[in-house]
Amino acid sequence: MSGCSNNHVNLNGVYVFDARGIAKRFRHAAIFGAVDALHTGETMRFYNDHNPLPLLEQLAVRYGTGLEINYVSKEPEGVVIDFRLL
Repeated sequence: MSGCSNNHVNLNGVYVFDARGIAKRFRHAAIFGAVDALHTGETMRFYNDHNPLPLLEQLAVRYGTGLEINYVSKEPEGVVIDFRLL
């Protein structure tokens, strides 16, 4: 898995959010803030060191069908998930 680019946007116009460097007690708040900052149609590519099932449940409750969640990869060392605001 690759890390963040310097400006946090990759060449495809996808915003990169790498949670692996954020203290675990701050992660969910930071992730919610980042998703809240998306505009309709924008995507955030999320990197994490584990499959965040409780977070995904919280996002589903908070955003309902307004947030598309797609796994880009699932590996033993972590996951990459695209969050797209609809």
